[in-house]
Amino acid sequence: MRRAWPLTARGTGAGVLAIACFIAAAQLGAIQLLAFGVFLTALVIVSLIALHITRRDVELTRSSSPPAVPVGDDVRVTVHVSVRTALPTTPGTWEDRVPEGLEGRTDGRFPALGSGLRGGDRAVDLVYDLHATQRGVHWLGPLDLTVRDPFGIARRVAEVGDTTRLIVTPQCIELPPLTAFAGATGGMLQATTTRLGQGSDNLIARPYQPGDSMRRIHWRATAHRDMLMVREEEQESTPEATVVLDRAKARWGADAADRPGADPAFEAAVDACVSAVNALVRDGYAVQVIDVDGTPLSEVVPGGEQSAVAVLVARFATVTAQGSAHLATLGHLWSGATTGPLVVITGALTADDVDALAPVPAHSVHPVLLTTDGASDAIERAAATGWYAASIAPGTSLREAWLRVAHADVVAAEAAS
Repeated sequence: MRRAWPLTARGTGAGVLAIACFIAAAQLGAIQLLAFGVFLTALVIVSLIALHITRRDVELTRSSSPPAVPVGDDVRVTVHVSVRTALPTTPGTWEDRVPEGLEGRTDGRFPALGSGLRGGDRAVDLVYDLHATQRGVHWLGPLDLTVRDPFGIARRVAEVGDTTRLIVTPQCIELPPLTAFAGATGGMLQATTTRLGQGSDNLIARPYQPGDSMRRIHWRATAHRDMLMVREEEQESTPEATVVLDRAKARWGADAADRPGADPAFEAAVDACVSAVNALVRDGYAVQVIDVDGTPLSEVVPGGEQSAVAVLVARFATVTAQGSAHLATLGHLWSGATTGPLVVITGALTADDVDALAPVPAHSVHPVLLTTDGASDAIERAAATGWYAASIAPGTSLREAWLRVAHADVVAAEAAS
């Protein structure tokens, strides 16, 4: 913390005037000027001593509402300052330190507090609002508290309290359903069979096998099939979707790897990632978020669990670009298999990148490619290979891009008619 000049403007003026009085008294031989200079000097010295010998125990707690805020939203910070002193305090000023990425006025006038001789602390709440402009984990504080003596001659700046963490998360934008109903792009809800007694009432019949309990015989199916049938439950499993966030440094600006919020294109990609996860989970999909090389970026988010989405959004407050995975790696992840909806979010695309992604759409029932590259030729080239592709370059609407890829089949049918 920089050290402040210990005298106020009034105190500095008194000191300068005292020196002038001493010089004039020496030149003119005026005893009155000498006495006045001594008085001013004594006043400054007494003020400095009084300011520093008065004991003040200051305690501080800081809270924010909400504790985590999306980029572009406002947050209210409350600083509770408790001062314990034997003498009444004079008014002062305060300023809370705020890092880059948060904007707002964080200073004000600190009120005078009464004596604490009768016990108890004298407390005040300092409230200010901040506007979040950059994703990441930011630290608020310490608080710089400036106090003055009763004459306004001297001042002292004290650093009070510790820092407090404030999380600025990506923007989670509400997006329309990828299809008309949850699971539609997965073809159907996948069915698995389990033994009776695990909580499902959806029963089916299968032929009797040695070892089956006679209590499980399905008499109606036995009479209908003319063979011994037993009951077995059918259980529906949650359809799955995958969101891929490409973090390779080569496809982002140099600042994307340095700190969160530094590269606008990467920020648009992170916003698109959490928004896509939120939309898919809301529609009933269990969503896995991975990097291009298959590295999980979070636990699987269960379908319908919006609280789990909030955890993921908070975790993505610190995501940065890293690694050098090639987009061709995606083709190997689903080799020989078919997955449900697949959303790939990437940065600048070359012709080789688009060619590397060409085999992937064949392994997904609804492959979506969102790129921060605004070049129409790259998007058209990707669409020709089977992707539902759209640009999410900074300054464009994510919702409009999502509408184009979510209802691409409907749009194409309308265009054909």
